[in-house]
Amino acid sequence: MINENLNLKGKIMAFDFKKEYKEYYMPKNKPEIITIPQMNYLAIQGEGDPNEIGGAYQKAINILYAVAYTLKMSHKTNYHMEGFFDYVVPPLEGFWRQDNIDNIIDYTNKSAFRWISVIRLPDFVMEKDVEWAIETATKKKKLDCSSAKLMTITEGLCVQIMHLGSFDNEPATITLMNQYLTENGYVNDLSETRLHHEIYLSDARRVAPEKWKTVIRHPIKKI
Repeated sequence: MINENLNLKGKIMAFDFKKEYKEYYMPKNKPEIITIPQMNYLAIQGEGDPNEIGGAYQKAINILYAVAYTLKMSHKTNYHMEGFFDYVVPPLEGFWRQDNIDNIIDYTNKSAFRWISVIRLPDFVMEKDVEWAIETATKKKKLDCSSAKLMTITEGLCVQIMHLGSFDNEPATITLMNQYLTENGYVNDLSETRLHHEIYLSDARRVAPEKWKTVIRHPIKKI
């Protein structure tokens, strides 16, 4: 159950998923095993280089935020969602894969990425609410938001770690994760449905790459 948080002046504060669920959003910079429950997301699927200026990925991010903030600010309109509580829009996340046999990501071939960009939604958000937000954001922002949809994902048993630095340096962090799995009797369980997962905790526009914080999460199974 969601608990209302009060600041020092007794004012109810917006619910912050990062603070309330630190085990999912703030892991240490060493691998750990965790079971991730079912979560609802606002999602857009696509493919291609995420760094392409004006490309599909960057367009998807603009759409996600437009719809996500329309949902958050719905209480200031005449649209009401049952069970609504004020919340901080959670961080951007991404599920990634490439078409290869071993499910190993080639960071030098970014054009081969297939991705699902997501922003977590509170459980009170229903399909009809997302449809309303898509229609509202499309009209208000003059931006076609029809590619966004509600998606439910259950990751289950995973290994995760806090990666510090550029995305291109992730292979070294993933090596640490794989070593930890080997030492503890687990193996990666990456597939077309269980994907490499990243949660972006830094604003890449304002923070230097060497200071970026990214949660890296992989599905696993016991040997």
